[in-house]
Amino acid sequence: MKKYILIVTVLLLTSCISPNDPNKHTKQNAAGGAAAGALLGAIIGYQGDHSGGALRGALAGAAIGGVLGAGTGIYMDKQQAEFEQQLASERRSNQIEVERLKNENLKITMNSEVSFDFNSSALKPAFTRTLDKVANILQRYPRSSIRIIGHTDNVGSSAYNQRLSEDRANAVAWSLEDAGLNPQRVSTEGRGESQPRVSNDSEAGRQLNRRVEMLIIPDKDIQ
Repeated sequence: MKKYILIVTVLLLTSCISPNDPNKHTKQNAAGGAAAGALLGAIIGYQGDHSGGALRGALAGAAIGGVLGAGTGIYMDKQQAEFEQQLASERRSNQIEVERLKNENLKITMNSEVSFDFNSSALKPAFTRTLDKVANILQRYPRSSIRIIGHTDNVGSSAYNQRLSEDRANAVAWSLEDAGLNPQRVSTEGRGESQPRVSNDSEAGRQLNRRVEMLIIPDKDIQ
């Protein structure tokens, strides 16, 4: 019964989503929330009333889960649109990438060539203006946490690259906090050379691998 209700709920909700729908992320998140809510509601309802409780619980759970899922999607849709608009020039020049992930997180990838000098963790002054714009948007959308992750190429020792990636992640975090972002929302991590985007066999590849990523993770109870 629980499996049947979950399948039906997902099919009904996802059948309405077009691949080209501009609100696809929001609808997918609503569908996922509804499915999870339906399953939980069915379990609770079935335990209380084997005859009709599962179905009633599934419907109630789907409604609540759908509202929460759609709320998160709308919130992140708006935030993504602001990043894409405010950082349009940086995106055109390949300084920054803005990407929506399947779990509704936003990922902003910063090219280290424009943000740091080679082998340095000191931010270039010109790039701090870009981070000021990022901080301004994040302050207008406080229902999220921010995880900043530094990456390097494989030139040099792995220990040195690990420290450099940590220092660069911290430098970005400090710049955002100097621009007014609440430091309690921010965490940092360095992954050194362990997660390259492409092969390090060419200079172009190494340049792509030298980067700082920012994950913007929405709170779970956005409505």
